[in-house]
Amino acid sequence: MKLAPLAAAVAFALALPAAAQAQSAEDKAPPRIEAALTLGSLGAGPEFTFRPSPYLGLRASAGFLSVNHTFGVNDIDYRGGLRLASYGGTIDLYPFRKGLRLSAGLRVNRNKVRLTATPNGPVSVGQLTFTPDQIGTLSGTVTVADLAPTFTLGYHTGKARGLTFAIDGGVMLQGTPRVNDLTANGTLATDPTFQAQLADEQTQVNAKIDQYKVYPILQVSIGYGF
Repeated sequence: MKLAPLAAAVAFALALPAAAQAQSAEDKAPPRIEAALTLGSLGAGPEFTFRPSPYLGLRASAGFLSVNHTFGVNDIDYRGGLRLASYGGTIDLYPFRKGLRLSAGLRVNRNKVRLTATPNGPVSVGQLTFTPDQIGTLSGTVTVADLAPTFTLGYHTGKARGLTFAIDGGVMLQGTPRVNDLTANGTLATDPTFQAQLADEQTQVNAKIDQYKVYPILQVSIGYGF
């Protein structure tokens, strides 16, 4: 009867090296390459991943897209034409070798918003009211920092070969958006009084968009592993 526990212990001891060897073989699996298409708040574009180990991934991606958004400042409705254009790299850590991943990266951020507004009635520019003919069309460009760090939490199917799926959510710290070139082309475009009010209007626009210094990230990727 006492031989059974001894046999079990011997079997367990013999199994440990085999399990360790299998684990070591998995950790030393050959590097993997994956090509994918990614789509989300950063835009749509290609994504390439290199997995030198089950715990580590290196990604490079680019995103491009154009969308429109309207927002109001005082009684002026601005139409924002958002042009997404960014690219960069990401380091992925897989604490469980697959599935959950923690990522940090850096993107070259060329995202811009082209603002335009053409009032069809008297509106306030700065602190004074002007007619549509006096204002014409207001226009300017919203820019952000050229380099922006990213931090995301995601899930990757982790297949060695074949179709893969991933989803990542997080933030891009793009700095404070700024309009530095708000102009008008109406009859008072060069009038000093109007120019002073236009500068005040630009300050108000910047105060409105100050909340967008943290840009949300939600990306879905479908790829193929080699």
